[in-house]
Amino acid sequence: MKTVVCYGDSNTFGSNPHGGRWGLDVRWPRVLQKLLGDDYYVVEEGLGGRNTVFDDPLESERNGLTGLPYVLKTHKPIDILILSLGTNDTKVQFCASSYVIMAGMEKLVSLVQHFDYGPAYFDRIPRILIISPIHVGEDVMHSPFKTFDETSVAKSKELAPLFKQVAKTTHTEFLDAALYAEPSDFDQLHLEKEGHLKLAEVIAEKVRNM
Repeated sequence: MKTVVCYGDSNTFGSNPHGGRWGLDVRWPRVLQKLLGDDYYVVEEGLGGRNTVFDDPLESERNGLTGLPYVLKTHKPIDILILSLGTNDTKVQFCASSYVIMAGMEKLVSLVQHFDYGPAYFDRIPRILIISPIHVGEDVMHSPFKTFDETSVAKSKELAPLFKQVAKTTHTEFLDAALYAEPSDFDQLHLEKEGHLKLAEVIAEKVRNM
């Protein structure tokens, strides 16, 4: 059985644009489990507000770099680690350019590839799938999320080619979520049911090929 860990933010967690959290039958990691079948064990590790490398002054414990070692230790051996982050890096309080966000993703990949998994796991370094996020909605300034603005929208659209470059230089895999899903018109940030299903389908195909 192959272990697939989905390390991401609120869209991996399954935040419902209309409030609360989507059920197990909707969230893309759980749908991914159903599509892949019993030969795979899919682990949900989504957290709303999680970013790549920043300490958020408004929301604690959202630094993806700080949290990742616990996940690597908890679920080892991991066959495939999916890194689905970047949206929250575009928040105004971080003042991070798209290239800085790219560097944050590089930092996460480096951590995974050079992590001390222990002598029993020296040959079980996870393969990595980098997923660049869906775009932040054009009308996010009028949504409930006051830490996003028009610069967040622009940066979110710049991440796919940069994350693809990270995947190329680190010999990892890449998928652009924005080609298959978009944010809800309701909150400009989170996936509706259809987006979760479509993402699960394309990720399942990618994982099988890996």
